[in-house]
Amino acid sequence: VVVVRVVVVVAVAVVVLVLVVSPVVAVVRVVVFVAVVAVVTVSVVVTVVAVVNVLVVRVTVVVVVNVDVLVAVVAVVAVSVELVVVSVLVFVAVVVTLVAVVRVVVLVAVVAVVTVRVMVVV
Repeated sequence: VVVVRVVVVVAVAVVVLVLVVSPVVAVVRVVVFVAVVAVVTVSVVVTVVAVVNVLVVRVTVVVVVNVDVLVAVVAVVAVSVELVVVSVLVFVAVVVTLVAVVRVVVLVAVVAVVTVRVMVVV
């Protein structure tokens, strides 16, 4: 009887853990996705602004080539930085997904072991 109670308590704890962990993982995924979308949007805006600035400078002031080159360099650096940030965020999203998968596998294994033990006891 004591063993059955312990098994039931463990099973309930596992179910509660699954119910708590799953929404947290889902929220983290949404946050990471929103962050990636925001970074990509900023990257696109920075690139468009830089290109427009370069075009305006070229059309308006032909003499000032240094400003033209400087704006182009800033645009390239900004896009490079944004790509690095996006890569890091994608890596974080992959790691979070892998951690979630591992947790689910572990929880399924625990439930399977508990079920087998209950069957053996009964």
